[in-house]
Amino acid sequence: MKRVILSLFAVVAASAALLAQTPEEVIARMEEETSRFDKEGFSMIMEIKMPIIGTVGTTVYNLGNKYKMVLNVKDKGAINWSDRITDWSYDESKNEVTISNSKQTEETQADSNKKMLDSVTDGYDIQLKKETDAAWFFRCTKSKTNTRKDDPKNMDLVVSKATHLPISLKSTLHGVTVTLRDFAIGVSENDVTFDPADFPGVKIIDNR
Repeated sequence: MKRVILSLFAVVAASAALLAQTPEEVIARMEEETSRFDKEGFSMIMEIKMPIIGTVGTTVYNLGNKYKMVLNVKDKGAINWSDRITDWSYDESKNEVTISNSKQTEETQADSNKKMLDSVTDGYDIQLKKETDAAWFFRCTKSKTNTRKDDPKNMDLVVSKATHLPISLKSTLHGVTVTLRDFAIGVSENDVTFDPADFPGVKIIDNR
């Protein structure tokens, strides 16, 4: 019996070793999953912590060329929509929506955040710091060959084992900490389109 148990243990250990993934393999799988963002859309929460001002939270919905950003700054709220041709901006305190022409050459914050995920390992050395049943915890350290001044020295990346999507990505630069978290795939047209019917009584200012 003892010999049988040891044999079974050896088989299980060997299988576990085969299932183990290197940091590079995990990141590659994550990037494969986030490549679905373009076609299916995605949502996430972005938190920016700044000295004096505190933490600003934004929920982002992105689908193709359209996006919606719901901002919460202390007790004030605002919502921005864009289809890269027209922008809509709702000011909760004034109960007003301002419509304007988009600056089509501008890269949105959602675009910038997605690019950071697409190339999270570019210019960084990746180390697995911790692993649980639910997630991998990585420390991304800026490589010595990385000369980009705007890249933070370190980033903390957590990847879900269930979905291979990022759970969170946190970095600090010039005293400002940015955390991207709660990523989800799948956004509808309604999620990213301004509908006046959703804002009865709002004043609309068209500056186009």
